[in-house]
Amino acid sequence: MEKKLSLETKYGRAGWLFVTPAAVLIFVLNFFPMIRAFFLSLQSGVASNLHYTGLRNYIRLFQDERFLYSVRNVFIYLIFQVPLMLFMALILACILNDTRLKYRGLFRTMIFLPCATALVSSALIFKSIFGMDGIINHWGMHLGLLSAQKNWLTDPIWAKIVIIICITWRWTGYNTVFFLAGLQNIDSSIYEAARIDGASVVQQFFKITLPMLRPVVLLTSIMSINGTLQLFDEVKNLTGGGPGNETITISQYIYNLSFVNNPQFGYAAAISYTILIMVAVLSFIQLKVGDKK
Repeated sequence: MEKKLSLETKYGRAGWLFVTPAAVLIFVLNFFPMIRAFFLSLQSGVASNLHYTGLRNYIRLFQDERFLYSVRNVFIYLIFQVPLMLFMALILACILNDTRLKYRGLFRTMIFLPCATALVSSALIFKSIFGMDGIINHWGMHLGLLSAQKNWLTDPIWAKIVIIICITWRWTGYNTVFFLAGLQNIDSSIYEAARIDGASVVQQFFKITLPMLRPVVLLTSIMSINGTLQLFDEVKNLTGGGPGNETITISQYIYNLSFVNNPQFGYAAAISYTILIMVAVLSFIQLKVGDKK
């Protein structure tokens, strides 16, 4: 018994020995900056002359029109883009999971390929497509759909649409992989029994596929909402937040406050914690609504 306990103790110490370096790095590189940012959010002034102001930065949020614009824009992207992307990902996963489909490996690679494209590259691709000399204007003029070239990225509505298309194109394949993994864990005998009972394809989808994919749907929706609330690269490279502030996101506003305009690190930290609160609240709601257990 003593030898067994001694061996377990050795295994425990060895485990802690392996885990400790990673735990220290996670604390130093993640948790310590988060704690430091919270105290920074309670301060105002430039980096060399910060002073404690309490909750003034958080009160300022409700009076800042540019911040309110960024919140509005982010929720517009979230409301339209996330459901569209997840729906497309689920449909594509169902198609790619069909054993009768030839060259499934090739199609899976093609669908996932946009996700492997660099963020800057994907934004530049769409910037060239929807630019003044882009393919959209070229074919629009050629087919008579446009009477003159249109600068899509300077139109407040179309700029948002282009951003939504860009995000959807890039991240649909990523979510398709999760749905595909979930579908492959569903026993095929369940579908065979449903077909024998006369269930149609639509009935199988709503009565079998969706209920059994509930955990995957919950996971992908939380990740997608989290990513949309922190959206930065696509907007920064496509429109720069313009025209005006019509496409600016919360993360880009934080970037502007920290590095573009006069540095306001305290206020930028307060906005960062606002994103954290939004993500936490929305994730909590989804977990309560989506997980019956």
